[in-house]
Parts: sequence; structure tokens; C-alpha cells
Amino acid sequence: MTQSSHPIRVLVAKPGLDGHDRGAKVIARALRDSGMEVIYTGIRQTPQMIVQAAIQEDVDVLGMSILSGAHLEIV
Repeated sequence: MTQSSHPIRVLVAKPGLDGHDRGAKVIARALRDSGMEVIYTGIRQTPQMIVQAAIQEDVDVLGMSILSGAHLEIV
């Protein structure tokens, strides 16, 4: 495996109406602390908003935090 010249860019998103974001923030911080560049979109994101942010930020990885199933109402 070769070393990348830039840090891995990760987008962390919270789709749906679930307002519990502690887990997403913990993961985002852990990824950042391990050397990755993290973009956190915040809560109550639609799928379209998440995709647009991922494209705009040119991320390498997309992570979504889904806890209660509230995302099913907007997918």
C-alpha cells in the first residue's frame, strides 16, 4: 500500500429527522485525530444534501450515522 500525498477526506452526515448526533461527532473526532480530514454536515440532512456535499467537498469516503430509522421518512 502506498502512502497518499494528501489526507483521506471523509464526509460524515446525519440523514433524516433523528437529532441524536453524539455518535457522529465522536466518529468524526476519532477520524480527525487519526489524521483524516473530516467534513461534518450536521443533523437533518436529506439524501440530496449529502450527495451534493460529497461532490462539492470531493471526499474519498462517505459515512452516515443512522440511529432510529428516522431516515426512512425522507429516503
